[in-house]
Parts: sequence; structure tokens; C-alpha cells
Amino acid sequence: MQKDRLTSSRDIDLFSAVEIVRVIQYEDRRLTDELQEESRRIAHAVDEIVARLRDGGRLFYAGAGRSARIAMLDASTLPQTFGIPQSTIQIIAAGGAESFAQPDDDPGQDEHAAITEVNGRVRPHDAVVAISASGETPFTIAAVRRANMHGSLTVGICTTPGATLTREVDIPIVPSTEPEVILGPRDHKGLVARMMVLSTLSTAVMIRLNRVHSNLAVDMAIRGNGDRVLANRMVEYAAGVDSPVATTALERSGGDIRAAILIASRDIPLEEARRLLDENQKRLRGLIPD
Repeated sequence: MQKDRLTSSRDIDLFSAVEIVRVIQYEDRRLTDELQEESRRIAHAVDEIVARLRDGGRLFYAGAGRSARIAMLDASTLPQTFGIPQSTIQIIAAGGAESFAQPDDDPGQDEHAAITEVNGRVRPHDAVVAISASGETPFTIAAVRRANMHGSLTVGICTTPGATLTREVDIPIVPSTEPEVILGPRDHKGLVARMMVLSTLSTAVMIRLNRVHSNLAVDMAIRGNGDRVLANRMVEYAAGVDSPVATTALERSGGDIRAAILIASRDIPLEEARRLLDENQKRLRGLIPD
């Protein structure tokens, strides 16, 4: 009965602040090692999702409560960082968008709402990534089952081995997180694990979709001064030029970072840069020095 209690934190209520922090950080480092065990499953999910997105499909995240908020946080960063259309990454959340600003009530029990959402939005060549700590949330399970009926790819991220979700999806990803530092409803390690898996998954998908050159997010949308500074550095690094040249190239490209890199590297007009990119499937590899 004691196996789900962490021995090192049994007297944590007597610890100093620095001792508490060190226990939590130690457990977080152990969690990172545990996630390595799921590398192959995550990579399998990446390949399958990429195949569907290349075929015109979309990626849906499905979840309730904190898992839905994790999904929203991840999905909200992808369009600006990687330049993908917002319609490519969508959320199916228990309780709808209003649930993100409210405490965890019980929208996760509404199976009918999940079925309605999937029926109205998900198509056979889409992918659905379901996130659930317990792997037993009725809303999330219903969304997966209905997506399966449509022939969509289903991926499950949960932190409970043997849960229903792991048996319903095509690809289950189940990192081990027990025991928690604090035994209670707020699963710190489980929350961190789900966030890390989802972020790894979505980042790898974007890389495989050619949204990255080297380790630079060259399809980033430039929305403000901070983005402009970051874009300028990308042009400097990739083209091997100094800041003034990079700034001029970005201005000539109208904020197109890929084109700006070519302009700066080869001193060519914008039209020529775009032609070369089109002929090379938008890839910079082979067009500029490595």
C-alpha cells in the first residue's frame, strides 16, 4: 500500500525551502530519463502524423481539464513558431474554449459532446492526439473511439499504465511518473511528463515537415520587434553575414526568412531567391553552404 509514496519526500513538510526544491528537481531529472523509454513510440507517432499532414490532413489534440490546457498551450505556439496555418492544429476540449479559464469542474464526463465534436470536425486522413493523466476520462475516450470509427490516426498520451486510453489508440505513449513528490490530485510529474511528450512530438513533426533549417525556425512569423531581432540572427547564422547585411536582406524579402537567407548568402534578387526555393521544395540545404 506504500508503493505509491515517495520515500525521499515523506518528511517534506519539515524541509527548508531549498531542500524542497532539490527534491522536486531531482525527481524531474529522473522523469527525463524515464521519458527516454518512450522515444520509439513518440518517433512512430511523429512519422504517422507527418504522413497525414503531408496528405492534407490536420492534427487534433483532444483532452479535458489540465490536459486540454496543456494541448492549448502547445498548439498556440506552433503557427507563429513554424509558420503553419492555424487550421492545421486544432483542439477538441471538454467544455469548449470557455473551459480554459475555469477551474476543473466535470466537463470530462460528457461523452456525447466529444462524439459531436469529432463527427463535425475530424476526417479519415486526420490525426488525433488524446491527452489524459488517468487514461480514463470519458470525454477523451469517446473522442478516440469516434476518431477510430472515422479511420483517423489516434495517439494517446497518458501516465497510467494499462489505462483504457492505452488500449483504444493506435499508438500509446505512457511515460512512467510514479511516485509523485506529493500524493494528491495535482500530479506534478505527470503534468510535466505530458507537457514534455507533447512538445517533443509537435516539435519533431514540424522538423520533419521541413519547417526548420539546421536548428533555425526559418518559417517563423514575424509579429514584433523581438521576432524581428530573432529573425535577423537566423539570417546571420545561416548565411554567414553580419547584422546590417541580414537586416537589409530581411527588408528586401518582406520578412520571408528563407528568402532573406538566400538573398544575403548569394546576393540575388528576391524573385531569384523564391524561384530557387520553389525548385528545391523550399529547402535551403544545397542552396547555401552548410
